Amino acid sequence: MTTAQDLSIIAAAPDADPSLEKGDLSLALAGAELIDLMDVRAVALDGDRLVPGAAPRTEDALLLDAASALSGRPPYETVEDWLWRRGPELADRYRHALEAAGLAAPARSHRHPFRKDRPAGTDTAALHRASDRWTAGEPVLAVLAAAAGIGEVSDDTLAGLEDDQGAVLTGVHHAITQLAAERQRRSIEGAAFDNVWRGY
Repeated sequence: MTTAQDLSIIAAAPDADPSLEKGDLSLALAGAELIDLMDVRAVALDGDRLVPGAAPRTEDALLLDAASALSGRPPYETVEDWLWRRGPELADRYRHALEAAGLAAPARSHRHPFRKDRPAGTDTAALHRASDRWTAGEPVLAVLAAAAGIGEVSDDTLAGLEDDQGAVLTGVHHAITQLAAERQRRSIEGAAFDNVWRGY
């Protein structure tokens, strides 16, 4: 199991905030994949550049896909380059993987909003592992979740991070801040456009 999968399980929990931004979660998942790849030495940080290593030994299809997506030629990409390139639609991909594995109930259909969702599996090792890490306040998972808008972290939690983990998580936070600023800019522009039309 991976940090990215654990984060997606936490985000898909029945009591999760429905207003969670998919873009924020996607960037956090891309950061989680990087940390997972670092853990298995499939990538290393050289300054702010991601240098590919050995192919990971894992059966996790999404992590294998992430490893194959690493840029193999110098100049290698930065953490933020990776987040923006890997992130789009990543939240949906992880959600679909959870649903296929029976770890999350299918999202409610827009065509049938009153259809009852099938219950998600509740007695699996993956769900227990994610729950245990979340309850224990495991630093990497806690900081990634907070960046995506789930929970908060303390200074003590941040102190438990390794340097490379901190570098990735700083990149995630910066990318999500940029995304929030872009949302705000579009919202302001949209409101201004609406006001113009109201004047006619």
